[in-house]
Amino acid sequence: MSLLDEAMTECVLLNKVTQADGYGGYYATWSDGVSFNAAIVLNTSMQAKIGQQMGVTGLYTITTRKQLNLQYHDVFRRVKDGKIFRVTSDGDDNKTPESATLNMRQVSAEEWSLPNE
Repeated sequence: MSLLDEAMTECVLLNKVTQADGYGGYYATWSDGVSFNAAIVLNTSMQAKIGQQMGVTGLYTITTRKQLNLQYHDVFRRVKDGKIFRVTSDGDDNKTPESATLNMRQVSAEEWSLPNE
């Protein structure tokens, strides 16, 4: 088992379903999708700290295996504590080369709360 495997925790991708409310509007519901493992690390850089003082939510780096390609605005929940994250970058932009033995992909994410809560 690698250090990366040890750092990973179980997560669940959340699916948004939009439904008519019967009055000409709509509402969104969220349901559990696929499970995956990810290493989730809080960004503690000086820039992130300054951003947090200005009201920016917590910024995180999410590391997964290359087979999982999280996309901009994907939403997922960390199972152990129920914390919700929204992806703020594109998974296509930061992955190890195909020839590399290290199998990882990284995205940035922010703490988030579901709009219906």
